[in-house]
Amino acid sequence: MLALFTLAEWPWLIFGFIGLTPWLAAIDRTKTIGGAFLAGLLMSLSYVLTAGYWVPDVIQSFSGVSWGVSLLVTILISPLIQPQFIALALARRFARGGSIRFIPAAPLAGAFAYIGVEWAIPKFFSDTLGHMLFGSVLLRQAADVAGILGLTFLLLLVNDCILVIIRNIFLPKEVKTARKVFAPAVCLILLLLVPFGYGMVRLHQFTTADAETKPVTAGLVQAGFSHFNYIAADFGEYLTVRTILDTHVALSRGALKDRDLDLLVWPETVYPLPFKTPPCEVSAAFDSRIEELVTRTGVPLVFGAYDIEDGIWFNAAFFLEPLSDGGISINTYRKTRPFPFIEQAPAILDHEIIRRHIPWLGTFMPGPGPRAYTLTLADGRSLRVVPMICYDALTSAHAIAAVRKGGEVLLTLSNDSWFEYGNTPRHILTLSAFRSIETRRPQLRATVTGISAVITPTGEIIDSIGLQEHGVLVGSVIPGSSTTLMLLLGDWFGPTALAAAALLLGLSMAARHSKRK
Repeated sequence: MLALFTLAEWPWLIFGFIGLTPWLAAIDRTKTIGGAFLAGLLMSLSYVLTAGYWVPDVIQSFSGVSWGVSLLVTILISPLIQPQFIALALARRFARGGSIRFIPAAPLAGAFAYIGVEWAIPKFFSDTLGHMLFGSVLLRQAADVAGILGLTFLLLLVNDCILVIIRNIFLPKEVKTARKVFAPAVCLILLLLVPFGYGMVRLHQFTTADAETKPVTAGLVQAGFSHFNYIAADFGEYLTVRTILDTHVALSRGALKDRDLDLLVWPETVYPLPFKTPPCEVSAAFDSRIEELVTRTGVPLVFGAYDIEDGIWFNAAFFLEPLSDGGISINTYRKTRPFPFIEQAPAILDHEIIRRHIPWLGTFMPGPGPRAYTLTLADGRSLRVVPMICYDALTSAHAIAAVRKGGEVLLTLSNDSWFEYGNTPRHILTLSAFRSIETRRPQLRATVTGISAVITPTGEIIDSIGLQEHGVLVGSVIPGSSTTLMLLLGDWFGPTALAAAALLLGLSMAARHSKRK
């Protein structure tokens, strides 16, 4: 059921509200802490092998070992990939029997522990069950209150309410009371009605047209090139870069002929050379070609390339703006969160011997942090944009910090072509879309091979270019200025849940000790 739930669309969304119920019942039947640990361990394993069926393919692709060995590694690391199931099972079992008046300590302790562990232990893709509620237009609006972890908490509580309702149906008549029958049903109704009602209000608020604010129209170029190193090995570096550059320039000029654009956006590392620090004359000529596009058209350009300073490499986004005197202004944003291992290797692995056996370990360094840049558009207006390069967009903290500095539009540059396993490109798009909901800022997302998209503050993808398609996506967005609880407090629900789990477990322990006395 949970594997189908990860499709994040109806009718499979219903499985998120009932898919954990049998497992929660199984935990409650365990008689020891070891039994609860085993229940959590098996759930981690089953979830990884079904919802994350593509994980062995990833391990095989990057390590070169056989698929059988990759499957074995996947089984062994599943508790590390999804440790929150183990945390819930242990906390639920440990809090059992320590009743705290009318508070259901065991279910709440387990749910809070689940959320707290997901917040405290980072995952490669920051995934959580709440992401799948993106398929519900109304429920996903609640992400601006408690983030995606808040949506996961909602799912956990709904599953628990359903479990209690099922149990109470089969209670003997002599112990069945009105409170036992109706209390969980009322709780379930409130858990669903409140976020649905909130979603309706917020959806209406952010879909009402703002006639006073002029929209920003951008051209997002998706040329479809990928795996530049393989192309260069066959055709040479010069011809590869020349073809990539010529294609993007041609697509950009074509879009400008058809529409009046305020901004052009090319994807992450689409220019596979250091910009403004050319290693040779040919590279300098390529740099000039990009600058010429901006000065001749009068339209600012944001594109991904490499940046070098004192021999240190960065994955960067360059902001090129034409000046009135015919010159050009250049600003640089350096990626804050390089992808672990692929772009930046942990210090413990940064050794010549290890790199000899694992040549794909990255050498990039992180930039100074989230920023908001003032960009002068083609018509002279100023726009505060929040640049996010690929991995930057997978967590709330980056977008929140940059929007707090005045950001009006999220601008995401990504290259997902190296990780097209299973449904991951769509999943990465969904993760990025939640940044717009949490901050209530529209988003322009340009990718190398898809999925490029224009996203509204409600998370609606109003237009997109699919995988392996090429062209220019022209979209208009209204700059945002609203405030949300997530913007005010940050990613507050994770640490709060961790503290709540610790408190409930402590109170349960004290209650059991008091009973024994």
